[in-house]
Amino acid sequence: MAYRIRRNYTVAQMSELWGLWQKGETLKAIGSVFDRPSSSIFNLLSPTGVIRLLSRRLSRLALTLRESEEISRGLISGLSLRCIRSQFSRSPSTICREVARNGGLKKYRASQAYEAAWDRAHRPKPCKLALHPELSRYCLNVDQFHRTIL
Repeated sequence: MAYRIRRNYTVAQMSELWGLWQKGETLKAIGSVFDRPSSSIFNLLSPTGVIRLLSRRLSRLALTLRESEEISRGLISGLSLRCIRSQFSRSPSTICREVARNGGLKKYRASQAYEAAWDRAHRPKPCKLALHPELSRYCLNVDQFHRTIL
């Protein structure tokens, strides 16, 4: 039995794959576009519960990397938190909480604080189907059945 080489899909290819799925194409038809069997397409779609996930992003309320850098520079310069706050439109309590949750006045580092913000951002949360693989497979099979009879 000949094995195919594992293929890593680019962002554009994954976007095309999801676009075909949303248009109502079957797994077999999508597989033929990518020269892959339908089972490999199923394995790409099923971990997300057959729901396209949105790209991850920080809340508009979270501090930006530039703001974190300004805080870091201000702390190194010996400025007070209120003085640092005046450089951009954030409340002093926001700056105080940011510094406290990321090492305090002596250990605050902008890049580490920004990465920690990404780690704390729990959006998008995994969908229920992604957390239950059996249910995901069932839904995919039912969806495939409905597409074949229509």
